[in-house]
Amino acid sequence: MATMITEECINCGACEPECPNTAIYAGGVQWELGGQTNEALSNDFYYIVPAKCTECVGHFDQEQCAAVCPVDCCVPDPNHVETEEQLYERAKTLHPDRTFAELSPTTSHFRK
Repeated sequence: MATMITEECINCGACEPECPNTAIYAGGVQWELGGQTNEALSNDFYYIVPAKCTECVGHFDQEQCAAVCPVDCCVPDPNHVETEEQLYERAKTLHPDRTFAELSPTTSHFRK
């Protein structure tokens, strides 16, 4: 499932630069995917675009936004439940110029 940012967000911005998929945006900021600009998903606090979130599968062993969040408001999004395979394929689609290693405990929290 994608990760989401709850309303407890204090807008510190710690999460945004940690996302390997640029899936995190400040409140009110439009987001981009595939050359298309889209309206902000939240006007009040940072948000994660589900279509760009891979839960860091293929990159890290844990969601980097959650690892740096000082108030623990980066949590699983129950409205966007996805498998490891779906998230891994999304990572490869989002980064077509990158070669991804096989999934392992260091590149997927599903493998822990």
